[in-house]
Amino acid sequence: MQNSTNKVRVRFAPSPTGGLHLGGVRTVLYNYLFAKQQGGDFILRIEDTDQTRFVEGAEQYIYDCLKWCGIEPDESPLHGGNYGPYRQSERKEMYRKYAEQLIANGQAYYAFDTTEDLVKMRSDFKSDENPSPQYDSHVRMKMKNSLTLSAEEVATLLSNATPYVIRIKIPENETISFTDLIHHEVSFESSVVDDKVLLKADGMPTYHLAVVVDDYLMKITHAFRGEEWLSSSPVHILLWKYLFGLENMPAWAHLPLILGPSGKLSKRDGAKFGFPVYAMNWTDPRNNDFTEGFKEQGFLPEAFINLLALLGWNGGTEQELFSLDEMISQFSIERIHKSGAKFDYEKAKWFNQEWIKKLPVEKLFPIVKLIMESNGSQINDDNYLKTVITLIKDRCTLMSDFYEQSIYFFQAPNVLDIASIKPKWNIEKTLFFESFSDKLLPLNNWSAIEIENIFKSLAAEKNIKPGELQLPMRIMLVGGKYGPAVFEIANLIGKEETINRMSIALSQINIE
Repeated sequence: MQNSTNKVRVRFAPSPTGGLHLGGVRTVLYNYLFAKQQGGDFILRIEDTDQTRFVEGAEQYIYDCLKWCGIEPDESPLHGGNYGPYRQSERKEMYRKYAEQLIANGQAYYAFDTTEDLVKMRSDFKSDENPSPQYDSHVRMKMKNSLTLSAEEVATLLSNATPYVIRIKIPENETISFTDLIHHEVSFESSVVDDKVLLKADGMPTYHLAVVVDDYLMKITHAFRGEEWLSSSPVHILLWKYLFGLENMPAWAHLPLILGPSGKLSKRDGAKFGFPVYAMNWTDPRNNDFTEGFKEQGFLPEAFINLLALLGWNGGTEQELFSLDEMISQFSIERIHKSGAKFDYEKAKWFNQEWIKKLPVEKLFPIVKLIMESNGSQINDDNYLKTVITLIKDRCTLMSDFYEQSIYFFQAPNVLDIASIKPKWNIEKTLFFESFSDKLLPLNNWSAIEIENIFKSLAAEKNIKPGELQLPMRIMLVGGKYGPAVFEIANLIGKEETINRMSIALSQINIE
């Protein structure tokens, strides 16, 4: 490795072109876990060399997502560091010398072909055996480049500022191999690899050149990236070999795909099947296309990164709930799966439900308070809300459930599920609740236990099973068939509110 200190350095290098897919967040997570376990650094590098795809706000969105997830980088355009700049567009002048070095060594060439020339090439060389011709060793000598033109012609074109790109010259009949940390030995035949563009006509590098140069200059020791980049490996291996030596190349780990109902998980799957695929809400400024995120749908960051970690990795035990620290201590590349992992939204919700149960009320409180207030509820007593959260947290799957599960603690229900009471209602039950209210009125020691004692004693006196009365009482106080223990609800909303809600409900039942 070129890193003389042998300190582990990993990077996540997204393009600022849109929302952050959960597959991208998983790549961040695996980078982060490995770096922190090894006492290394996690770098965020923005790969914005393709200015035609740049989207306003996308870079800030990436920062916001990583901050929400709790996996912020040690070095980035935002955080700084010793190996900047961390945006490729600000490193433009660094790349040309490496491209020119490749040309000088006969490993790359100038290509002056126009768009029309490339269209003609794909048409002229199309055949049954080769339906999609590439600019490769089979056609390069028939194109307009520094391999087919004389040195004088090339010099003239360059001096006249004729547009050109620089392409890598892929060797013929060579097997290109490397060892992947997940897929182990991987080999490609050079005959199926095309001469990728390294430097574009605008002077900006393509991903292929930039990723190699930046990884070298930033002393990256390990590169985690999606399996879809495996096909680009031959070009990158050759660039490492030609420019810096293979001994300096980072160890690579190509991560398995995250699968949806119809192959690789996509934004379209989310829209079709009703689940998020982005970490946070994203609105594309180009067309106002909106995509809902896990955060806004009610996922906790602890649950989100937990479920992502297990989409392709396991700790080797039955354990499923991992804190970030536990993931760091137990993470191992050896336990990353080779095959794709299928995303299951119901399982994702299970993770969230378990984390809601697991987290202390103090951690949930600010999120729930924001949810309540954004829905129009005024929270004047923080301790009261914390008590409510304690009572209902085990009943919530998503953080957004807290509003429906708690609103009746703050205001009387607007609608009562009278239909669930009416079929088995009779005059005896009316008389019971009237007497129950009368007995509660003078009660000084207002508590769930005292309320329940009076309730059961009166039920026995009137020879009515308590179970026949608890559902009606719940609907009177809550509005429906949900919520924690009904006597706990009565205790919390208070004597006056409990008696008032029962009175209103009785009047509705008797009218209907």
